[in-house]
Amino acid sequence: MRVIFTYICVLFLMSACDYFPNMKKVEGDKGRPIAKVYEKVLYEYDLDKQLPSGLSEFDSVIFAKSYINSWAKDQLLLHQAEFNLTDKSIEFENLVKDYRSTLYINAYKEALVLSKLDTAITYVQIQNYYSENGDNFKLNEELVRLKFIHTDSGRNDRKELVKLFKSQKKEDINELHLRGLEFRSFNLDDSIWIKYNDVISKIEGLRNMEKNKILKKSNFIQKEDSLGLYLVTVKEVLKRNDIAPMSYITPTIKQIILQKRKLELLRKIEVDLLNDAIKKQYFEEY
Repeated sequence: MRVIFTYICVLFLMSACDYFPNMKKVEGDKGRPIAKVYEKVLYEYDLDKQLPSGLSEFDSVIFAKSYINSWAKDQLLLHQAEFNLTDKSIEFENLVKDYRSTLYINAYKEALVLSKLDTAITYVQIQNYYSENGDNFKLNEELVRLKFIHTDSGRNDRKELVKLFKSQKKEDINELHLRGLEFRSFNLDDSIWIKYNDVISKIEGLRNMEKNKILKKSNFIQKEDSLGLYLVTVKEVLKRNDIAPMSYITPTIKQIILQKRKLELLRKIEVDLLNDAIKKQYFEEY
């Protein structure tokens, strides 16, 4: 038990028998009774499970008092509800049974699926699905492929930096990577599609520019302000209602393929289960 119960024992437990003279100390894990509402009893163990870790002794006592009061209110409301809504009791019991059954069934289905589902998805499968369903993946926002550097303003080597940034030579790109610690932030991989809103969020210097001035293919932007020097090259742009590129939509396609496999597997499991029950005469229809 936590040190909290040094205080709780003083406040509650030492006088528990005075408050509840007909109650005896409970043997085992539950410990002493702390509170009682009608026939419902709250024990040390029940309270200890709710206590957050890391509380000071004082805060633990405050939490315990609050929890006991909350528990008591709930029990009083439940008692009144059960007493005054007797006509609903059967309906509620049936709902509870249905919910319990649903929880068990769904948990068992999930366990079966996890043990049997083939999660391997090949590039060819992704490509085939994309080819057959590409029209379903129209963009609802702009995508861009770009590279950028955000560095300090007033650099003496600005011209050299711009020259390296514009270059397509591998050695120049490697040079920029090696100098990465000089930059506040950068991305030199222009093969990745990025949402336009993420670009604006990442590159502060573009926030005040008009969208149509940014979203131009092969667009080079050099901007310097109080926040620094920005170099941006937009390699390619996709607009709203364009078909999303396969590389961008691949994670979504994987999820769709897995979901279809899951549904097919569940249908097979249910059919096999029913057929097996009929064969073994566990299930008979009259």
